[in-house]
Amino acid sequence: MAKEREIFIHGQVDEEGNIIVPGCVRNGIDEKSADKIFDEMSEFAKYAFNKSHAACYAVVAYRTAYLKAYYPAEFMAATLNSFLGNLDKIPQYIDECKTLGIEILKPEINHSNTKFTVEGIEPVQSETNNNNSISNIGKIRFGLGSIKNVGTVPVENIVKERNQNGAYKSFTDFCERIADESVNKKCIESLIKAGVFDEFEQTRSTLLASFEQIIDIIQTGNKKGFAGQVSMFDIGTEEEKEELNEIKYTFEEHEELPNKELLSLEKEMLGIYISGHPLEKLRNQIEAQTNINTINLRAIEEQMLSSVDNTEMIMTRQSGKIKYTDGQNVKYAGIITSIKKKYTKNNKIMAFVTIEDLYGIAEIIVFENAYLKAGKSLIEENIVIVDGRLSIREDDSTTIIANDIKDFGEKKVQILTLDITVAEEEQKDKLRGAIKYFTGDKNNINIQIKVNEELKPCGQIYLTEEILNIFEDIIGKENVYLVS
Repeated sequence: MAKEREIFIHGQVDEEGNIIVPGCVRNGIDEKSADKIFDEMSEFAKYAFNKSHAACYAVVAYRTAYLKAYYPAEFMAATLNSFLGNLDKIPQYIDECKTLGIEILKPEINHSNTKFTVEGIEPVQSETNNNNSISNIGKIRFGLGSIKNVGTVPVENIVKERNQNGAYKSFTDFCERIADESVNKKCIESLIKAGVFDEFEQTRSTLLASFEQIIDIIQTGNKKGFAGQVSMFDIGTEEEKEELNEIKYTFEEHEELPNKELLSLEKEMLGIYISGHPLEKLRNQIEAQTNINTINLRAIEEQMLSSVDNTEMIMTRQSGKIKYTDGQNVKYAGIITSIKKKYTKNNKIMAFVTIEDLYGIAEIIVFENAYLKAGKSLIEENIVIVDGRLSIREDDSTTIIANDIKDFGEKKVQILTLDITVAEEEQKDKLRGAIKYFTGDKNNINIQIKVNEELKPCGQIYLTEEILNIFEDIIGKENVYLVS
């Protein structure tokens, strides 16, 4: 083990100086942290497994780590497929895909298969070995088999028909070609809600209002066909049949559902928001009224693993460097995805509330006082703002303990635009200093820099009339304007 410690920390080279094992230090992990990690592995090895068992697990761990590092899309698609149809597990692995930068494509009737599949992979030359190539990151297409109320058997029949006879040309073409009993009305309704037919012309609201009648017409026609009856729709060329089908089927036309309802249906059917996010339109308001998000929370946990002194975490945001410490007051906003109520030993109510922002999910701990104050705000799919304090623990995930939870109001956020297109370098230097100086804990205005026609967001600052005058003095009143 002592020999392996040296290899683990500093690596190993052969007689010619070629690197066999890079080691932690070469991979950017400081020696003290690497030594601590190895100590934990050594302690664990004393009692956890016998050698034969440990060796097997080591091989599996190495292989999975290798695949995740070099073939992340394929690895994550395989992981998602192991939980196919489990809407409780799928979202957390989708979130990991987002962390890895893997785009999740929405399910489509002519592109999705039963399982999650990888698209857009092209060979990329390895930097370390010119003789080998690895894949680029790719994208993952959502599998039809993971849609709620659908199941794998109906999807296999849908995919089989598509592979044998070509892509589905329209919603009615799909209904006519899928005669299998497993593809029932409930299944088709779920496919519509999930948005798999969006490539066709009809809105989801139109399909939801019309699909049952269309299926009834097809089933009635099939029964007549078994009796040897032939209708005018069964003769003529393919083009003529398509034209006649427009007369044969009547769609109850409706305008598309509001975006909030569409996203809610997707969340219900897929377990995630996939074609958009209900918080997107509130992005500016959220950024102006909060000082932490799930990206920051993840970064805190990552620094907990690598930081020697865990009492102080330094994060980087647009407004500059902000320190996050255990017990610090924070404001976090998002949409409630789940509420788990509990009772303490003293018979006091509390809750673990999962809230999703634009970047992921965070757990909020709500004790009795905050729970009672929150009232009707604690409802699933409600958008809220949490005023609380950070709980940073070395042996646990970073959470927020709520002091207050309220509905998030769609307040207008003002944006201060500073046009530096014709500014001199001296003016720009003064401006940078002023922006930095007026950034603090009470930020109330979004700020952006304009260069020609390009606008660049520059975080938030605390703005008063006096501060506005200072900006005007630096670059001219005509180059400073405040808009809602």
